[in-house]
Amino acid sequence: MEYFNQETERVILRKLTMSDVEKWTGFFVDNQMLKYVGIDMSKSPSTLATDWISKQLERYENQGLGHLAAIEKNSGEFIGVSGIIPREVDGKAQMEISYSLKQEFWGKGFATEISTQLKKFGLENNISNHFVSIIDKGNTASINVAIKNGMKILSETKYLGMDVFILG
Repeated sequence: MEYFNQETERVILRKLTMSDVEKWTGFFVDNQMLKYVGIDMSKSPSTLATDWISKQLERYENQGLGHLAAIEKNSGEFIGVSGIIPREVDGKAQMEISYSLKQEFWGKGFATEISTQLKKFGLENNISNHFVSIIDKGNTASINVAIKNGMKILSETKYLGMDVFILG
């Protein structure tokens, strides 16, 4: 299995393309969790989606990693993005397991299923021997996903202007 073509029991993970912008735009509309993402909220939802996907295409080219489109197998629905993202946190290089799902797919176990797969893939393919998740201290749902993925709170810091926990 290669990074850009992974599967879980219920989800296919594949490369994002610019044709996904419209499907990803919904994530940026009436989403109370956006405050935890560290983005410029003055931009339109369409611009945010375009910028997000453009950034991933750049990561694919430069790092061979990035967010992947998460597609529910049963419906073919674009449910969100998740991936392994190279980060620098407090001057230290880290590999982050990152996930963001559209609201209608919250609370159904998708984030845990996907993030567990990414961690397993990363370990088995020697991307890193240690992964983190960088999560706003107020985002208890994502903290719980990281804990279910075998992580625990390692430290607290500032990241993208937010007070975050580093879980690993």
